[in-house]
Amino acid sequence: MKIRSKAPLRLGFAGGGSDVSPYSDLYGGYVLNATINLAAYCTIEPLHLPVVQVNALESGVCTEVPLGTGPFSSGAILIDGVYRRILQDYGPVPAPGFSITTYNDAPAGSGLGTSSTMVVCILKCFAEWMNIPLGDYELARMAYEIERKELLLAGGKQDQYAAAFGGFNFMEFLPSDLVIVNPLRVKDWIIEELEATMLLYFTGRSREGAAIIEKQQQATRSGDKVAVEAMHRIRQSAIDMKLALLHGDMQAFARIIGEAWEDKKKMADTITNPMIQEAFDVAMAAGAISGKVSGAGGGGFMMLMVPPERKYQIAQALAKLPGRVVPFQFTEKGAIAWKL
Repeated sequence: MKIRSKAPLRLGFAGGGSDVSPYSDLYGGYVLNATINLAAYCTIEPLHLPVVQVNALESGVCTEVPLGTGPFSSGAILIDGVYRRILQDYGPVPAPGFSITTYNDAPAGSGLGTSSTMVVCILKCFAEWMNIPLGDYELARMAYEIERKELLLAGGKQDQYAAAFGGFNFMEFLPSDLVIVNPLRVKDWIIEELEATMLLYFTGRSREGAAIIEKQQQATRSGDKVAVEAMHRIRQSAIDMKLALLHGDMQAFARIIGEAWEDKKKMADTITNPMIQEAFDVAMAAGAISGKVSGAGGGGFMMLMVPPERKYQIAQALAKLPGRVVPFQFTEKGAIAWKL
């Protein structure tokens, strides 16, 4: 028997950062995001030996760990965190041992929520294997607790919920880690037009999101007026962009993305850099309208709003830089798992 799972990565359109504590605890946050056809994958295969064979291909950890020798630790921190939580809450797995293989369509630090999506994916695979009845909210909440509270990895809450629910979602982040996910019914023609007017560009360089997020958190704690007011505007941009999206107003959508990026850069001095600015300059000179970096910033993927008639020329201009344009489509499904 084999158990497989898959969870989609996401594009964060607006509000990113307002889902991060302490801002979300003090002021509440709003985020608009959508999942795309890039994903995290996990396969578990039961073994007859008391070992765990770990193949975390996205992080380069390939090892075998004997069971029964103390707290489980393979060096693949996301797998370790999920497995320890499964043991804590649900007891031993239904086999003497198992192999687990994970990989991602995008590199870590790409700004598409790869780490959080992987935690959701691994957790979904264990839940399928052990017949654990986790709904979307429960799956996302547990993944958030594993990553943020147990592994102490810095970040927000949107990625886990995007991976669990899938599709276009407007999310509300309230004190005490309360999250409300509002799925949006976006018309097919609007989705097609958004795909036509958006270009996804990987800068070729991943970034360490935790350091950027910690700077944003410190700015909130210290009451940095410029940073906090910028985050207020970023939070409001999620509301404004939701209305633009539902009405199919791509002009307003592009304008809000550009304004939100300007505010985002005020949160920490490492959010942008000469490499990112060069890509923006090249895209704008070729005809792009606006854009922003997905995720915390500092590298990873850029979302560029472009006239569809100029999309090819803009892609050709960006091809001269070290990064690459990545084709994508939006998806409706959240995390899924199945047995073979």
